[in-house]
Amino acid sequence: MRIDILTIFPRMFAGVLGESILRIAAEKGIVEYHLTDIRDYTTDRHRSVDDRPYGGGPGMVMKVEPVVRAVRDVRARASPEGRLILLTPQGETFRQARARELAREKRLILIAGHYEGFDERILEILKPEEISIGDYILTGGEIPAMAVVDAVVRLIPGVLGSDESAGSESFSSGLLEYPQYTRPAEFEGHAVPEVLLSGDHEEIRRWRLEQAEKRTKTRRPDLWRSRAGGKEAKGYDDEPSAGA
Repeated sequence: MRIDILTIFPRMFAGVLGESILRIAAEKGIVEYHLTDIRDYTTDRHRSVDDRPYGGGPGMVMKVEPVVRAVRDVRARASPEGRLILLTPQGETFRQARARELAREKRLILIAGHYEGFDERILEILKPEEISIGDYILTGGEIPAMAVVDAVVRLIPGVLGSDESAGSESFSSGLLEYPQYTRPAEFEGHAVPEVLLSGDHEEIRRWRLEQAEKRTKTRRPDLWRSRAGGKEAKGYDDEPSAGA
């Protein structure tokens, strides 16, 4: 997969893309990351990418010209043209199902905005998909872009050490993760549940499912209601998630 990221702060991505799973994916040749500075597509000596909004109001707005120029140039650099995604609070909330969908693509182009928002003509001309990572305010679209890249790349076959890892994590089965333990078996009076030490894989599977269901009902009743209206109603009993 090729991932292009358009931003006015490309240096923000160095640490994220150069560490952990994202670095390993690139080293394996599974993913290519390409960063483009939107300021390179400005025409004034100040390299201005924003201006005051028409009609007045607070903040600054991303200008249409440099963004459109940048996207058109980046699209022309490689094929396929790729799916164009704009990170914006007004977009559809990003969920695991969308991450799985995007992981099947050959190319993604992400636009990380900044300031008060985008000139509406960027949407009218480029018609990007709009994605939000949640109902809160961030300084810009760089961190949301990082989150989308991380969520998508780890789902690409061959990236994780185990092919089962991505399919057994939180939200993959509609449940939160069950409790996890490792050595030592006892610490300051807190012991690992005996069932996990039993070696009985079927009992362990049942215990994990039960714990995941309890945790989901208590902590995320919205997820539980969604599951009850779909998979659970059909007798769905896959092993629950195992990671964050």
